[in-house]
Amino acid sequence: MNVINQTFGPPPHLLNHRLSPSRTISSHSVMSGRKRKADDDGSGGDDDRMSASPSGSPAVQNRLLPRHPMKRLRTNISGRPLPLPRLLETLSADEMRTVLQSLCERHSGIGNEVVTTAPRPSVQSTLEVLAKYESTFQSAFPFGGRASSDYAYNRVRQHLIELLDALKDFTPHFLPPNESQPATSLAFLDGATEFIHRLPDWDTYQHNRHKQEAYEEMAKAWSAVIREAAKKAGGIQLQYGGWDQKIAKHNEASGGRMQEAVNELRGSLGWMDSDAPHPPVGGPAGNMSIRDQLLSGSYGMGASARVGAW
Repeated sequence: MNVINQTFGPPPHLLNHRLSPSRTISSHSVMSGRKRKADDDGSGGDDDRMSASPSGSPAVQNRLLPRHPMKRLRTNISGRPLPLPRLLETLSADEMRTVLQSLCERHSGIGNEVVTTAPRPSVQSTLEVLAKYESTFQSAFPFGGRASSDYAYNRVRQHLIELLDALKDFTPHFLPPNESQPATSLAFLDGATEFIHRLPDWDTYQHNRHKQEAYEEMAKAWSAVIREAAKKAGGIQLQYGGWDQKIAKHNEASGGRMQEAVNELRGSLGWMDSDAPHPPVGGPAGNMSIRDQLLSGSYGMGASARVGAW
């Protein structure tokens, strides 16, 4: 009997130091597959994130660049004064006027520069300023009682003086030779005289001196403008502007205190119309025009003079 001697190796589970090539390849393949799957799954998320965020795309950044470079934000923020243009934007008209007046008083050169470069005030703008003074004056009257009483005068006296001072300062600006256009001068005087008409007649005679002095100065201003207007273009501004009637009405409203202006106008019109026929002096004054009455010297002869407080 033949005996075959076979040699058997140890069981496979005892060979721990040996690795199966197939298991190694399989494990690597599985891990690679899982990695690729994870990459494939994440690639869509990355695309979504890139499409959702404009900062991730260089092309989008190029499209969003501004045409003009913007100011860089300051990293060191600290308190600092306003720039001059921004500071001036915050000032009101009164505050700006106060600052400018203070600079002009301290530096005469700046004052001269402002006077030469500022636009000339118009008749409308000047009358609007005077209207503000008048509104302040009227608002100061006490409620109740007589507006012409001594109590009311004491309450509004300061505002009355401010109004009349403004009138005195503005009037010479519109007189010749500073103002060369008679129409502009006459238009201002016409509006300025109305402010004097609206001043109250106080119960105490001494309190009315402000109004009386204002009428006297205004009459002199009218006379100066009338003389200058008569020299230009043959006095056509006085002949056809209806100023004879306007001045006559101002004289009537003032109680005859504008008579100096009336006399000056009478002389100017008489010189211009010396050859024109006029109605006789003894004729009825009611049928004569104001201009004819001025020329004949009969204007105001039929009116009764006012007596007493005014």
